[in-house]
Formats: sequence, C-alpha cells, structure tokens
Amino acid sequence: MKVAVSSTGPDLSAGVDPRFGRSQYFIIVDPETLEFEAVQNPNIAAVGGAGIQSAQLVIDKGVSAVLTGNCGPNAFSTLQAAGVRVVTGVTGTVREAVEKHKKGELKPTPQPSTGPRFGMGRGCGRGRRGPRGF
Repeated sequence: MKVAVSSTGPDLSAGVDPRFGRSQYFIIVDPETLEFEAVQNPNIAAVGGAGIQSAQLVIDKGVSAVLTGNCGPNAFSTLQAAGVRVVTGVTGTVREAVEKHKKGELKPTPQPSTGPRFGMGRGCGRGRRGPRGF
C-alpha cells in the first residue's frame, strides 16, 4: 500500500512539509521498496479549497495513509471519507517518516490538527477590518 507524504521537495531527502493542503509536493511512496513518485502540488496558491483538492489528488493516487505535519478539517474529512489514514505531527525527512510508518511508530490522528485556513500565510486573508476588508 502506498503512502503520501507532504514534502518541501521532490525526493526522499526533502523535509516533511508542515502543511498538507498547501504543501509544495506530495511524495507517493511504496514503503516496502521506497519507490516513489513526486507530485508537485497544483493547489498551493488556491484561493480556497486547497485542502479538499489536495486530499482528492492523493486519494486518486491510491494511497492508504497520509503523513504530514498538520491537516485541517476539510482535508481530514475528505481523506477519512475515502478510508485514508491521516498521521499528523510528522517531522524530519520523507525517508525518515516512511521508515517510522513502516515500523509502526506513527499512529493515525483521530481529528484535524489545525483549524481551517492554516498555512495560507499572514492573516489568512483577513485584514484589520475583518474578512475581505469589510
């Protein structure tokens, strides 16, 4: 079974990205052979829905688990509905994360680790006057 790791780069030596929906890459890995595919995340700059779209991207790759730093509620719900286990709090390199997963050292997360809009940058689109500047 393949796993998806949110990643800051396109290979196993890259760091685990602390964001799921807006991670730079997803590394789709076979934990037994360490064969992998690097998928650049097209949802990094999405105005909204990055978590859901990223979740669908890795679901379509046939993964059984996602290893990431954090996962928001929309992505989490989408992944769980598809039967994909989510593991948050993962750090280190992609290779280290996959090895820990293979050894059973990482446990699935029972709920999202962040609120909505995590990882969007300063202010999450909210100015001093509130949402959308109003």
